Amino acid sequence: MTAVLALGHYSEGDHAALTKDLGATIVTSNADLAAMAKDERDQVKALAFMGHAPLGGDEMDLFPNLGVIANYGVGYDAIDVAAADARGIKVTNTPDVLNDDVADLAVAMLFAQGREMIQASEWVTSGNWGEKGPYRLNRKISGGTAGIVGLGRIGRAIADRLAAFKMDIHYTSRSEKDTPGWTYHADPVSLASAVDYLVVALVGGSETENTVSKEVLAALGDRGIVINISRGSTIDEAALLDALENRTIAGAGLDVFLNEPRIDPRFLALDNVVLQPHQGSATVETRQMMGQLQRDNVSAHLAGKALLTPVN
Repeated sequence: MTAVLALGHYSEGDHAALTKDLGATIVTSNADLAAMAKDERDQVKALAFMGHAPLGGDEMDLFPNLGVIANYGVGYDAIDVAAADARGIKVTNTPDVLNDDVADLAVAMLFAQGREMIQASEWVTSGNWGEKGPYRLNRKISGGTAGIVGLGRIGRAIADRLAAFKMDIHYTSRSEKDTPGWTYHADPVSLASAVDYLVVALVGGSETENTVSKEVLAALGDRGIVINISRGSTIDEAALLDALENRTIAGAGLDVFLNEPRIDPRFLALDNVVLQPHQGSATVETRQMMGQLQRDNVSAHLAGKALLTPVN
């Protein structure tokens, strides 16, 4: 057993790098942690973590010499950071390297939803274009008003892209930010009432659960489009499904869900959604950078150096 343990389903490239560069032992589930022999667990100094299954104090207590949990991804809500703090364990994540990919997908889903690109593609492939004529008119997206829920690194990258499409940018965040004339709202209901498109870019966790509530969706209105690239928990999913089914909002573009990948089957019956398999950062280039940053944090800890991207 080595000083580094990796937990998760890693790509072939990351798997090879973890074993070659760090001599890591790799397991795939939380159950594998408890199954390890005590003398093996006692040697673990760093845990490279990839996944969404909760990692709490019980799992941390299995490793008395654990000093760092290096998360693969910018969102670390699966890790109980308070439990890590109580045990003197540092937590890191992989911010910034995935901002562009996630922001790109948010914008792509907005245009795919508003311009009905998936339905229009099916109009072509089904032969309807030739047999029945042009596809129906859809809506203009450029020049609208966009609301960003959570103006952190990714939220700002999304806002910058939408501003390039001549959109008026509104946002809500923990505090007012230094922006190029964008409009701040103190709460998401006020934000939703002022915009055409609502893009959710919050961190996950209990503090942001159901931030986009039934009231927020009602304020957005029947021309509104919701885009979510954060976590499924940030939206009241039952209220969202009701709004989509009843057409009290126009549509949604969703990369994240509750209980993914086994999502609520109600989504599958809708014709006003663009659904993605939680692939915001899923490009070859970005995943390579995420894996490298995770390993660099582990290496820094083992060398007694400052962590590159600590979160606690």
